[in-house]
Amino acid sequence: MTDNFVAKWLKVNGIVQGVGFRPFVFQLAQKYGLKGEVANTSAGVSIHVEGLAGHITSFEADLATQAPPLAYIVDIASQTGIVKQYSDFAIVKSHGNSRMSTLISPDVSVCDDCLAELLDPGDRRYHYPFINCTNCGPRYTIIDDIPYDRPKTSMRHFIMCPACQAEYDEPTNRRFHAQPNACDDCGPHVGLFDYHKIEIGKQNPVGKAVELLKQGNILAIKGLGGYHLAADAANADAVRRLRRRKIREEKPLAVMSADLATIRGYAAVNKEEEQLLTSIRRPIVLLRKKTPNSISDQVAPRNNYFGVMLPYTPLHYLLLKHDFTALVMTSGNLSDEPIAIDNDDAFNRLAAIADYFLIHDRDIYLRSDDSIVRHIAGAERFIRRSRGFVPIPVFLKKEVPPILACGAELKNTVCVTRQDKAFLSQHIGDLENVATYDFFRLTVDHLKRILDFNPEIIACDMHPDYLSTRFAAEQAPIPNIQVQHHHAHVVSCMAEHKLEGDVIGLAFDGTGYGADGTIWGGEILIASSHEFKRTGHLATVAMPGGAAAIKEPWRMAISYLQRTFGDDFQNLDLPALGEIETEKVNILREMISKKVNSPLTSSLGRLFDGVAAICGIRKQVNFEGQAAMEFEMLAADSTNQAYDYQWETGASHRLLTTPIIEGVVADIQSRVPVAKISTKFHRTLIRLFAEFCDLVRRESDLNRVVLSGGCFQNATLLSGLIQALHDKKFAVFTHQQVPANDGGISLGQAVVAAAKARQA
Repeated sequence: MTDNFVAKWLKVNGIVQGVGFRPFVFQLAQKYGLKGEVANTSAGVSIHVEGLAGHITSFEADLATQAPPLAYIVDIASQTGIVKQYSDFAIVKSHGNSRMSTLISPDVSVCDDCLAELLDPGDRRYHYPFINCTNCGPRYTIIDDIPYDRPKTSMRHFIMCPACQAEYDEPTNRRFHAQPNACDDCGPHVGLFDYHKIEIGKQNPVGKAVELLKQGNILAIKGLGGYHLAADAANADAVRRLRRRKIREEKPLAVMSADLATIRGYAAVNKEEEQLLTSIRRPIVLLRKKTPNSISDQVAPRNNYFGVMLPYTPLHYLLLKHDFTALVMTSGNLSDEPIAIDNDDAFNRLAAIADYFLIHDRDIYLRSDDSIVRHIAGAERFIRRSRGFVPIPVFLKKEVPPILACGAELKNTVCVTRQDKAFLSQHIGDLENVATYDFFRLTVDHLKRILDFNPEIIACDMHPDYLSTRFAAEQAPIPNIQVQHHHAHVVSCMAEHKLEGDVIGLAFDGTGYGADGTIWGGEILIASSHEFKRTGHLATVAMPGGAAAIKEPWRMAISYLQRTFGDDFQNLDLPALGEIETEKVNILREMISKKVNSPLTSSLGRLFDGVAAICGIRKQVNFEGQAAMEFEMLAADSTNQAYDYQWETGASHRLLTTPIIEGVVADIQSRVPVAKISTKFHRTLIRLFAEFCDLVRRESDLNRVVLSGGCFQNATLLSGLIQALHDKKFAVFTHQQVPANDGGISLGQAVVAAAKARQA
C-alpha cells in the first residue's frame, strides 16, 4: 500500500435522500477508482471512500458541485478514516440512528425523461399515470417516517415486479432506489367512478374521464397532494355549476393548461413568469389576462389575472393532451374545509359537487395544496407556500432551540425549528372549523415524527380565542411564549434576510390582535427579534359589527365617513350611500357612538375596504380582501396626483385618514372616475408611508425598512413603496421565501420566541 492511499469518511446533510444522490456518489466513486460504501442515514448520507489522495480530493470537489438536480447540500463534514481494504464501492442498506436531521425533498413535477417514456408507444410505461424516477415525482406527501426508504412510504403496499426491481437495484439506472418506482404490472392504478361509487370506463378510465369533461361534467381527480375539482375552463355552464356546488361564489379558480403556447393564448407571460411556470415546483402563477380570451369569465370574475399552472403529474399530461384550452383545477373541498386526500372521504364530502371521480389507490399521507406565486417588483412572491416547496427550510442566522410555532388563525402554517433551520409546514388553512383544526394537529404530529422533533418552547399569537393559541396553552408544561401578530410579521421577513438589530417595520394587514387590546393592522414598528416599539399607526376607527365588517365593507365606509364628517355624512352626495338602507345606517351610527360591538381598528386592510365601499366597488365580499383587490385592479398610471395626508406626533404617531377620506369623497362628488381615485389613493399611501419612514429615520437613525403583512400582496402598493423608499436611500427588505400574509407568521413567531428565550 502506497503512502498516498488514504481513506475519508464524509457526512452529507441536506436534501440528499430520494433524489438520486447515492447513485450519483456510486458513479463518482467509479469515475475516480475509489472503493468503499455509501448509505442513507437519519442524518443524511454517510460515505466511506478509500483510494489515492488526489482522486479523493477530486471526488470531494465534484460531490459539492455536481449533485443531482433535486439535491440540496447544506454541509459536508469530512474526516480522515481508517483504510478497510474494500474490494469495491457499494450502496448499502440505510443506517438509522436516534437523531434525525436529514432534509426531505418536496413533491416535484414529472421530469422530461419520464414524460418522454409516458408518451412513447414503445415504452413499457406508455400512458402509465404513475411514472417517476429519482429526479421527479412524489416525496413529502407519501412519507411516513425517515430514512426515506420504500417501507416508510405509501408505496410499501406495492411489491415491485422483477423488471421494476431490477431498475431499483441497478446503481446506473435512473430509477435506482426511486422509492415510488412502479409500472402497470405492479404499481398503483387509476379508476373512474360515478358519485354512487359505481366503477365505469374500466378499459380506459382516463379516456372516459376526458370524454366526461368535454361533455361539461365536473370530476374529482386525485392528484399528488390531494383531490382537485376539475371542469372544462372554456365551458361557462360547467364552471358556474362548479361554483354553485362548491359554494365558491366569486373567488378566482386555478386553471391548468398543457403547455406554454396554450397559456399564451389567453394570458400574458413574461420571462420571469415562464421560469416560474416551468420550474420543477410547478406552482400556480398569477398571469395578466389577455382580452379577448376563450376562458370562461366565470373562472376569475372582476379580476385582471388568471391563476395558471402547467401539468405536474403524468395523469395531468394524459388528461390535457386532448385539446383542452385549460381545465379548472381547484382544491377538492367545500369552501373553508381542508382538501380531500382519502378516497372514502372524497366520496363522502365531494359527492354533492363532483359528477364523477377519477381516483387511484396510492395513499396520500399528508395533504398539500398547490402553491401560488406572483412575480412582483423583480422577485418571486408567495401567496401560498405549499406543494413543491415544503419542507425546504428557511436557514436562520444562528442556531435556535427546538421551537414549535403555531401560526395565526387565517392562512395557518406551523413552523418547527432545529439548529439553524426553520421548517414551515404546507398551507393548512383558516382555523375556523374542526376539520381544519384536525389537519393542523395532524401536521404538527407529522413534522414531529419525520424531524424527530420535541419542542422545548411553544410560540403562538397573543389572540386568546385563536384555536392555535388554545392548542399552545394545552401543551403545558412546555413554556409558552405569546408573540404579537405584527411583530411576528416583521421578524418573519427579518429572518428570511438574516437581519439582526433594529429595523423600521411596516406591518400592514386586515386584522391582528394589538398589544393594547385593539385591532391593529396599519403599524410602523421599530423592531428587533426580541422586542418592538409601536412608533406609528393609522388612526383608529370603529369597526361596527366586529368580524361582520370584514364581510360587509359598507360598514367600514360608514365608520370612516362618520369619523370624517360627523353625522352630516348622510347628506353627502354619494351614490354608494343611496344603496344602503337608512335604517341600517342609523343602527351603525348608534353602535359606533355607543361603542357597542364596535372595536377600534388601525387596519390598513379595513381602510382599503372602506374606501372601496365609498367608491361603490362592493358593499359585501365573498372572500377575504375581495373589495380591496377589485379596487386595486382599477388603479393605473393615469395620474401622479395624490390626496392630502398628515400625522399627529406623539409617543406613537397617528397617521390620519380624515384628509384622505375627504379627498376621495370630493372626487366622487366631482364625478372623477373610480380608476383615477384608486390610483390617487395608492399614490397617497405610498407617499405617506415613505415620508413617515423618513421621519422615523430622523428620530431613530435607522435606515433598514422591512415590509410585511397581507396588504403587501397588493402589487401596486408593494412595488410603489419599494421604489419610493429606494428613492429616499433606504435599504428595503421584502418577502421572497415565505408569504407576506399570515402564511409566514409562524416563522416570525419562532424567531421571536428564540430571541426572547435568549434574553430570559
